Amino acid sequence: MAISQRLDMRQGTSLVMTPQLQQAIKLLQLSNAELAEFIEAEIERNPLLERAEAGERDEYSPEAVEAPAKREELTLDDNSALNEARDDMDASRDDLYESGTNSDTGQTADQMSGPSAKTDWSQAGSGGSFSGEDYDFEGSVSSEKSLHEHLHDQLAMSGLSQADQMIGARLVDETDDAGYCKVDLDELAGTLGADPANVEAVLSVCQGFEPTGVMARDVQECLALQLRDQNRFDPAMEALIANLDLVAKHDIKGLCDVCGVDKEDVRDMIMELRQLTPRPGSAFSGGTTIAVVPDVFVREMPNGMFAVELNSDTLPKVLMDKAYYAEVSTLPMREKEKEFITDCAQNASWLIKSLDQRARTILKVSSEIVRQQDAFFAHGVAHLRPLNLKQVADAIQMHESTVSRVTSNKYMGTPRGLFELKYFFSAAIPGTAGGDAHSAEAVRYRIKQLVDDEGQNVLSDDQIVEILTEFGIEIARRTVAKYRESLNIPSSVQRRRRLKASA
Repeated sequence: MAISQRLDMRQGTSLVMTPQLQQAIKLLQLSNAELAEFIEAEIERNPLLERAEAGERDEYSPEAVEAPAKREELTLDDNSALNEARDDMDASRDDLYESGTNSDTGQTADQMSGPSAKTDWSQAGSGGSFSGEDYDFEGSVSSEKSLHEHLHDQLAMSGLSQADQMIGARLVDETDDAGYCKVDLDELAGTLGADPANVEAVLSVCQGFEPTGVMARDVQECLALQLRDQNRFDPAMEALIANLDLVAKHDIKGLCDVCGVDKEDVRDMIMELRQLTPRPGSAFSGGTTIAVVPDVFVREMPNGMFAVELNSDTLPKVLMDKAYYAEVSTLPMREKEKEFITDCAQNASWLIKSLDQRARTILKVSSEIVRQQDAFFAHGVAHLRPLNLKQVADAIQMHESTVSRVTSNKYMGTPRGLFELKYFFSAAIPGTAGGDAHSAEAVRYRIKQLVDDEGQNVLSDDQIVEILTEFGIEIARRTVAKYRESLNIPSSVQRRRRLKASA
């Protein structure tokens, strides 16, 4: 067969992203700490950029948006100023990131990945930097995993419900570098609007995380957790832990009396005690850390509404020095110098516009989250509603990928504590015959209730599916099995064996 060359013309479509659009997308997903470092680098690179003094950037500060406590009273005003944010921020539907619902198949996150699946929002896009060069932030944080990151990773795989995971996340955040969680549980329960017994139960689960003894409230509890893990927490050792003051005084006779053992046993118990770790968190790197600063604040107003406003301290304050640009433009320059100054002017103008759009978009998305989850702010963590990216995106007329980027590494300061925006998104179980969706937490509660009330008639997973269908819940058998396992409920076979053994 002869080989020949020829020219063909073909028509096709492809997505082309300009450097300016890439910059706008990247700025949107940066945290406030990363954004501050990016701005510093741009000021060093661009001679026309300068930091704005206090009060010079008031025109870029969006006004607070109110969100009422009652959903039925909500209306979303058409604010043309805020709608400008999506003109250059929105990506096409081809640039879509995973959310709670798959827009093509209609599947929920629970149907696709199980109850404990989580989307890695930190990888939402990787657009180019402002000048077309890759900007690396790896040097700004420690490469070693911190204690809090290690605990958050275990919390994500704990099988706890969405509401309990939020409580657990707060407990992890209250844990110090030594590994102790010394927060007042009753006060925390009041802040979150949760049952103190539920907070205590979540803490008990978290105290089972690695390293052993972590998240204890005091030294005695820390040592007791480690001894239980070694199956060495007998009554004598319990008495020894309760009298650490005698151990510090080397009062062997007093320890013999309180523990009910002889001197040799006391010495052996003290040797075991010395092999334990009183600071379980010390094994983790305490290297460079970046304090979490909220990007938006939510505060309750006297009329029961919730005001959402940007944290002005985290807003970058940069201006273009137009006087310097006008002066330099009149000077005689070579072609390359003119091109450089022109590019600097265009880049500075676009950067300022992108920062303004970023602020407006964050405010708009945060306001809609408060509207959707108003029950949480009014009544507490147990009242979280099922929520995914598409619901928020449709309500504010933006793309899901834009909402995904906004909620990545952004934090909201609320009367109930500091939360990452993505925490307000929880999976939903669809209803039968097109009915209302049910939250995953509500479905777990129904499964637990059915098992608790089954008595001698042990229910299989298939039977539980049938009962839930009667309640208008469309759920797969494998999802019931995953939820049952997350609740530490044995299988129907194991439950039948227990019944026979107890008969």
